[in-house]
Amino acid sequence: MILNGLVWLIITIFFLLIIDITDKWTRKAFKWLDKADKCTRKLIDITFEWIQKRNLEIISSIILLIIFGILAQLGIIPKLIN
Repeated sequence: MILNGLVWLIITIFFLLIIDITDKWTRKAFKWLDKADKCTRKLIDITFEWIQKRNLEIISSIILLIIFGILAQLGIIPKLIN
């Protein structure tokens, strides 16, 4: 019984170390995703401002078509409709 308790203690310590490592990786990934999201939003804002200044309706419609196509492929638009 003592041996069984020691084995479970070792297993628990091992898994806690693994969980700690993956938690650090997850936090780094979320920080990177946040930076990427901010850069992407900034790029989209700059692009739309440029399109509005130039009054380029064709380019803006193509960009919106691409965005809606991506959202449809990801299945987000049908979720919004329902």
